[in-house]
Amino acid sequence: MHQRIRSRPCLGIALALALALFVLNACGGDARSAEEGIRVVTTIGMITDVVERVGGDRVSIQGLMGPGVDPHLYKASAGDVRRLAEAELIFYNGLHLEAAMGEVLAEMDGRTRTRAVTDALDRERLLTPPEFEGAYDPHVWSDVSMWISAVEVVRETLTEVDPEGAEAFERRAAEYIAELEELDEWVRSEIARVPDSLRVLVTAHDAFNYFGRAYGFEVRGLQGLSTATEAGTGDVQRLADFIARREIPALFIETSIPPRNIEAVQAAVRSRGFDVEIGGSLFSDAMGDPGTPEGTYLGMIRSNVRTIVEALTGEDG
Repeated sequence: MHQRIRSRPCLGIALALALALFVLNACGGDARSAEEGIRVVTTIGMITDVVERVGGDRVSIQGLMGPGVDPHLYKASAGDVRRLAEAELIFYNGLHLEAAMGEVLAEMDGRTRTRAVTDALDRERLLTPPEFEGAYDPHVWSDVSMWISAVEVVRETLTEVDPEGAEAFERRAAEYIAELEELDEWVRSEIARVPDSLRVLVTAHDAFNYFGRAYGFEVRGLQGLSTATEAGTGDVQRLADFIARREIPALFIETSIPPRNIEAVQAAVRSRGFDVEIGGSLFSDAMGDPGTPEGTYLGMIRSNVRTIVEALTGEDG
């Protein structure tokens, strides 16, 4: 069984933040110009995407975690510390996704407004895996209908900081939510192509449990909810037994996690006389490169669904 990862505040980051805040306060900080917009710092790319869509030209955004970055293991650089200290508003996921950094961000709220985009979610809708001893699964964006709540949190918070932009924020949020509702329906129609017996999603870590609950998949991750939990030989062998017994046609790597563990599972399955394919790469904790379809939340979800459906059915979309 995977052990719960207990996060502790990172003293190095906390001290660096304290120093940066002291210097900025002593210098009076940098005033925001009307052209600049609200200075916003975000953690994961999915949140950056929401803020860009809702905030438009009324925000100036710096995202800390780009393509391929694992938020579970992320450590802030000196440059990140200054960005956090200079921000007027910080959005992060919460639910311990950002590990110790999440605690540091929460502690900054006295000077800089910080907001976890999962704050408004009904806790009854959150998953509480037994290996995390009551902690919540943070990967809520894999269920499109739940991610709509993040849009509403961003709209509400931007309006509090910039009341003059309320009408624009409301309009842009409504447009984005309509796209998300359409996306959710599209996901359901695509998933309907996969026979019930094949709706098993095997990935590197447990980032898709909300996806599984929403769209009718059994989800198996080699690692636990946090990639800081190392997979052992026993984990690999148990997962290989499961795949061979169920004759699951494909398993998936993730763009933010090295593929070696999944490749070890594939080899273990083949040693049992069953040939399982690696069905492709899924975007779990990070989006694709900026300027590509997968560099947006909508494109990321569409890419994941197409990859899953094609690998499990053997049919092109």
